[in-house]
Amino acid sequence: MAEPGRRLVFGLHAARAVIERRPGAVMRAWLLDRGAGPLATLTEALYGAGIDVEHAQRAELDRLAQGGSHQGVILEVRGRKEFTVQDFEELVLARGRALRVLLLDQVEDPRNLGACLRTADAAAVDAVVVPRAHSAKLSGAAQKAATGAAESVPVLTAPNLARTLRWLKDAGVWIVGADSDAPQSLYSAKLAPPIAIVLGAEGQGLRRLTRESCDELVAIPMHGTVGSLNVSVAAGVVLFELLRQSPVPPSP
Repeated sequence: MAEPGRRLVFGLHAARAVIERRPGAVMRAWLLDRGAGPLATLTEALYGAGIDVEHAQRAELDRLAQGGSHQGVILEVRGRKEFTVQDFEELVLARGRALRVLLLDQVEDPRNLGACLRTADAAAVDAVVVPRAHSAKLSGAAQKAATGAAESVPVLTAPNLARTLRWLKDAGVWIVGADSDAPQSLYSAKLAPPIAIVLGAEGQGLRRLTRESCDELVAIPMHGTVGSLNVSVAAGVVLFELLRQSPVPPSP
């Protein structure tokens, strides 16, 4: 297990993202003994960053990952500086009319959280907000599902989600919640920054107070027998509809 203040990161993409963005944060590295292909490339990157590599058997890696799919690599990483409420508010004000935020209401599966981060990164979201209570943490499983996005997308753990929504509204951000009972289709809504997209957990949806804090509610049209989508799939549908309606200028 990782020491206090540190965490384990596993999986090829998640490990590569840490090595590329924060090599100084890597305290230890375990790689599958005689690993080839991508693992050999990762070993070279670790040595190039001055990080010692401990070769281990698969059983040892399985024990460290506690059943997670490690793909032959585990890093012990110093925790990132916390992204605070003040950091978030400064980001919102700095992004101004270009702001795109994703808020997740009680998404407790770490793999869903990681997949939402991956989608948020791909859809040019500036930050993701989760409540402090009843929310998945950025565990090794979440980071693996994020495939590196946990290193690129800031995540605010909000003490009070409703208060954060009220602050965003006061800052001029339009709040759009996805709700299966909403009378308006996602595709008839006008989506444009500055905007915050709010999604609830699969099955449970948005909590009442969260729903009432939204400026607008939209539903993803469903034509089959299932009543809802996995939250990470819903995030992809809504965020890429936002991206379609309001494209992000290409990076210089």
